[in-house]
Amino acid sequence: MEQERLFKRLNERFVRAFATYKLLQDDDRVLVGLSGGKDSLLLTELLAKRARIAHPRFHVEAVHVRMENVFYETSTDYLEQFCQALDVPLHLVTTSFDSSQPKDFSLSSQPKDSSLFTLHSSLKKKPPCFLCSWNRRKQLFNLAQELGCNKIALGHHRDDIIHTTLMNLVYQGRFGTMPALLRMRKMPLAIIRPLCLVDEKDIARYAELSGYEKQLKHCPYEHDTERTTIARLYEEIEQMNPEARFSVWKALEREGKLTEEY
Repeated sequence: MEQERLFKRLNERFVRAFATYKLLQDDDRVLVGLSGGKDSLLLTELLAKRARIAHPRFHVEAVHVRMENVFYETSTDYLEQFCQALDVPLHLVTTSFDSSQPKDFSLSSQPKDSSLFTLHSSLKKKPPCFLCSWNRRKQLFNLAQELGCNKIALGHHRDDIIHTTLMNLVYQGRFGTMPALLRMRKMPLAIIRPLCLVDEKDIARYAELSGYEKQLKHCPYEHDTERTTIARLYEEIEQMNPEARFSVWKALEREGKLTEEY
């Protein structure tokens, strides 16, 4: 059966990722950022099923952050049912952001996660995507500390990580990305990306076969970003060299960019 074969491949790459980059250890408490998209749904499913095996032994909870002034959403009922079936506690948080730069915003005071550093440093007014991402991440960190979680799991896959690498090269002139593991020095937290070895096309196909419910409304900015432009560029690169993703990945590993500490 295609769904079972695909799940086996996805799970193998998930297990290889946390073994290779040491993403999970015994007694970890993991908070999953559950947006409701296919990536975070798969991540929640894989973590929940792995937690039942008890090797390593860890606990999983999930949080869904709603942004009041960005009009896209996922069915809360569906997320609750999805998490309940997996025996994963779900927390719902509602927040918003001002279109102007937040008063307490400071790059130096925030975790050096490259997903938050993909825009021109010369921009004085941050675009909606940046502010939305930053405020969602802020809610994740706050709740993780309230719940006593020491790991925050995000659903970025290999394509996301490679796209971020290209964005940083093209727009910032530096070689860096969203690491598979980002340890914090100033707080007992780490960001992990257990889908870092998984390709987006496999996630999309599994979501279709599994009947994952699609989001009710999509982000109005998702087709007008630098990331979208880079994704199109990367498609052209892969047409020139189908092995390009592996070349980029090897470079990231060679330079130690997939496991970082801040």
